[in-house]
Amino acid sequence: MSPRLPGHRLAVVGGGVMGTNITALALGHGVPVVLVDVSEEVLAEAARTVAFKLRHAQLMGRLPAGRDVPKLVTGVSLTAAADATTVIEAVTELPETKTKVLAEVSAIVRPGTLLISNTSCIPIDEMASSVARPEELVGVHFMNPAYMIEMVEVIRGPRTGAAAMTAVTGLLTALGRTCLVVNDAPGFVINRVLHPLINSAARLVQDGVAPVEVVDGLLEGCLGHATGPLRTADLIGLDNLVDSLNVLHARTGDPGARPCDLLLDLVRAGKFGRKSGQGFYDYAEVTS
Repeated sequence: MSPRLPGHRLAVVGGGVMGTNITALALGHGVPVVLVDVSEEVLAEAARTVAFKLRHAQLMGRLPAGRDVPKLVTGVSLTAAADATTVIEAVTELPETKTKVLAEVSAIVRPGTLLISNTSCIPIDEMASSVARPEELVGVHFMNPAYMIEMVEVIRGPRTGAAAMTAVTGLLTALGRTCLVVNDAPGFVINRVLHPLINSAARLVQDGVAPVEVVDGLLEGCLGHATGPLRTADLIGLDNLVDSLNVLHARTGDPGARPCDLLLDLVRAGKFGRKSGQGFYDYAEVTS
């Protein structure tokens, strides 16, 4: 069982897929959370999603037994995060959006507050320039769903301080996560490998080499992938995947990271994967 983290107060900014995942994980481990987003309507839906994910995690035996679950607190202003001991930014994977949120949060919280960007591709040092105290910013790449997958990627930026690394390790341990630390780079390790792979898989479908189910089936059956790349893409969210690929392509020049036409067409059609009910696969029965 993970240790308790007395006195800890977590603020999560962003009530989307990853924000609600992280919130459910923290509440399930007894850590109080204030969830911040742009409107009461968004927060009401996010609260329902968190409750569902908590039940799912409990049914799957992924949370400590017998631990009191704090009541979720929500707020529509970043000032709700002022008293947090750690703030996790989990907004859209767009550099300008993340930078703006982190800059505003760092101006509100007390010195010594750990700032975490939950990012899949954006280099931490790019965002560190926007915060008041760059040494307090660290990256954590939670996998989806965060309350089910225990391994996380921790990104140490060039200006991340030793105190922040100690604090993030302590937090993640208390949340029952195992962390592996990597140095700062576009896409870090997981998505520098995974996202171009997904893009290549989508391009094979686009070019008529094989249908979706065959591409996934071959990587699952021949290479031992637990989930094929295209079903994984649907879980990530195809809109988020395209944003991340654009970040990778712009910062590395890797032609394999330029989103293929099929991915772009699906996103334009509003087919984002599981969260929208349709992507490479149809999830209408899952989401209804």
